[in-house]
Amino acid sequence: MATGLQPVRGMNDVLPEETPAWQRLERVARETLAEYGYRELRLPLLERTELFKRSIGEFTDIVEKEMYSFEDRGGDSVTLRPEATAGVVRACISNGLLHNQRRRLWCQGPMFRYERPQKGRYRQFHQIDAEAIGYAGPDVDAELILISARIWARLGLKALTLNLNSLGTAESRLEYRARLTDYFRRHRAALDADSVRRLDGNPLRILDSKNPAMQGVVGGAPAITDHLDPESAAHFAELRAHLEASGVPYTLNPRLVRGLDYYSRTVFEWITTDLGAQDAVCSGGRYDGLVAQLGGEPTPAVGWALGQERIVELMRLQGVADDAAAPALFLLLAGEAAERTGIALAERLRDQLPGLAIETNCGGGSIKSQMKRADRSGARYALILGESEVSRGVIGLKALRGDGIQRELPQEGLATELGALLRAGAD
Repeated sequence: MATGLQPVRGMNDVLPEETPAWQRLERVARETLAEYGYRELRLPLLERTELFKRSIGEFTDIVEKEMYSFEDRGGDSVTLRPEATAGVVRACISNGLLHNQRRRLWCQGPMFRYERPQKGRYRQFHQIDAEAIGYAGPDVDAELILISARIWARLGLKALTLNLNSLGTAESRLEYRARLTDYFRRHRAALDADSVRRLDGNPLRILDSKNPAMQGVVGGAPAITDHLDPESAAHFAELRAHLEASGVPYTLNPRLVRGLDYYSRTVFEWITTDLGAQDAVCSGGRYDGLVAQLGGEPTPAVGWALGQERIVELMRLQGVADDAAAPALFLLLAGEAAERTGIALAERLRDQLPGLAIETNCGGGSIKSQMKRADRSGARYALILGESEVSRGVIGLKALRGDGIQRELPQEGLATELGALLRAGAD
């Protein structure tokens, strides 16, 4: 049973056995985004609370219930970021990155929301976020979706479904909102408490209700795609044509509205049936009004956020997660002379064989206890150096897995011998 201090509820440790899958996801995303011309931006965890109230929307659950906000010693209200897009836009405005320029950017890191913790939903969670700012056409919407599809393919993930919708412009949405509000008022008796609360503030969010008892009334609501302005309808049709030309299947979902107020036109989600209720692993869309809303010049933009915890869990469930990395070699050292010689020898091997993983025994111990450590490390071979081996200029080699090989090798030219041995083992 665990004792002592425990982590804050909903904020989890990522253990060494788990980090290889995280590292692989981050490496694949970083390399893929770079291939499309996206450059990394690093943002602070803390922002002024007003940023999220202005961007996300006063009537969203995030602002009303979930933000970690507090007053700092200077009397300013600050918030641990609940999402990345508002911070990216703020950084672009405050650093003058959008003056006659377009930007393809990405960032990653922890986000914070005070939610009820459950599998796939945590109070500290991690996202990889990609944004294209200054691009108005559906071509860049398609590009961002294609990037995400390429990441899934490179990770080896399967059975992901792309849900697609358009919310139109802010102006066309006003007309739709009036129709939707009228519809839900006529069915007020069927609404739950959250939906009644949203009715006057943000009725589109009612469409996103997960309450099973609400699905009948939600299913009968007018579809937003039937009320798009002509420009948004043309934009949406061209986006679909791009995806079809590139062989990316999608499902039209007129109930997909996303939980943040700043979205307009394109919205999309990648979902899976393998994760239960928390089925969305990557969500995004277009937010053409947000830059101006936060004080910049009117600038179109689109982006997505990928949930790292959910993708890593999906990798595990589908059997494509990397195992914890084991060293190739474990160096056993018996005696002071062996320790001095062995540590220096290990450094030379690392110089001569870049990328070679050698775990050196530290802290002494008998050869028997060191051999147990070597076996637990998962290393393929043990190198054994004692007083006798030091005096004779050799080192012992013992296979810990497989063929049972055991022999002595000269320290001179050891890198060449080990390199050939490890290459043969890899083949």
